[in-house]
Amino acid sequence: MTDVVRAGAFEIPVLYEDNHILAVVKPPNMPAQADSSGDEDLLCILKGYIGYKYHKPGEVYLGLVHRLDRPVGGAMVFARTSKAAARLSEAFARHAQDRRYLAVLQGELGSPRTLEDFLLKGEDGMVRVVDRDAPGAKLARLSTSPLAVRSGRTLAEVELFTGRSHQIRVQHKNAGLPLWGDARYGGGKPGQQIALWAHRLGFMHPTLREPVRLKSLPPNDGAWAEFYDVIEGLG
Repeated sequence: MTDVVRAGAFEIPVLYEDNHILAVVKPPNMPAQADSSGDEDLLCILKGYIGYKYHKPGEVYLGLVHRLDRPVGGAMVFARTSKAAARLSEAFARHAQDRRYLAVLQGELGSPRTLEDFLLKGEDGMVRVVDRDAPGAKLARLSTSPLAVRSGRTLAEVELFTGRSHQIRVQHKNAGLPLWGDARYGGGKPGQQIALWAHRLGFMHPTLREPVRLKSLPPNDGAWAEFYDVIEGLG
């Protein structure tokens, strides 16, 4: 039976675990690592899980090799050794992995599109599309493909080719297709949950040198519910 890590009201399913890596489903609205909020974070929770399960005294090592925005849920992988952390971090820096997200877009996307923009993160923490010649501008590229269109909204699969902060949210907004429930970039209202989920994560195992392919489905609620017959077929 697959382990489930429980922390307060959160349940964190374990997708894959061995001596080198730990992959889980990050709950929405939980920070991936400690931040200024002081809220319980995924990295610390998983360190506690490993320490308890394997009776490890003292500080447990667990390496954060990539991130998901706090409101976003889905598949994440952590490194259990420094060697695995170095190799995974290098692979993520080269974008040598398959990262696919599900998103509900406000608007109708009729056909697949590749979005390519230059982004800049301001001192206020907001990311904006800027001219390619702007100092500090970074190229952001993704593809977005419609899976279903209903009630003026689109269920899309998004593939990342770069790893810029907030890029899925900002690039879709710039394309006139903001994400449903995105309070920061999409006009989401209080009580709405952003419809963005890390659905698939594929990478080369850092020591076995074999492909690891992870899948995670969003919950059947909020903006996802209208499309759940399609989402279930992706499992």
